[in-house]
Amino acid sequence: MTTFEMAWEERVAALWATIDDHEGEEFFAKVQALAGELPEGDARALFELACANDSTGHSDRAAPLYRQALAVGLTGVRRRRAVIQLSSSIRNLGQAEESVALLTKELGEGSDQLDDAVAGFLALALADLGREREALTLALVALAKHLPRYNRSLANYGRLLSEGQEPA
Repeated sequence: MTTFEMAWEERVAALWATIDDHEGEEFFAKVQALAGELPEGDARALFELACANDSTGHSDRAAPLYRQALAVGLTGVRRRRAVIQLSSSIRNLGQAEESVALLTKELGEGSDQLDDAVAGFLALALADLGREREALTLALVALAKHLPRYNRSLANYGRLLSEGQEPA
């Protein structure tokens, strides 16, 4: 990564850390200015613009930008974030089936700190499709890892639900 890219990443992170200090249009304009510093069609710029649209209530504008960023080769943690955030955006736009397909595929794409986010957003999409037991299973199994106690019990109860059994 070049010195310019490192400085750009730092400025992007600093701006996102202050999102609550800005009105929606002002924040979007600041992200747009930063994105404009990168070459046209840069996956990182497209991703940041998508995020800014999402964060300012414009899922309809965010979804195509996430798709573009992924299509031109977004990599690293941003790629996974883009899949999660695209899936959330399209779910909000009434496309829960596609959201489930994207997130189900993402479950098999390797493991990192975003695994439980994938599970959580998949649970939301499944619930939108009337598949509440599957959704609850995913949510309970993801939650179980973070509890100070009852981890094994809660995860097992979640798995039983997915098998159609009633927890005892």
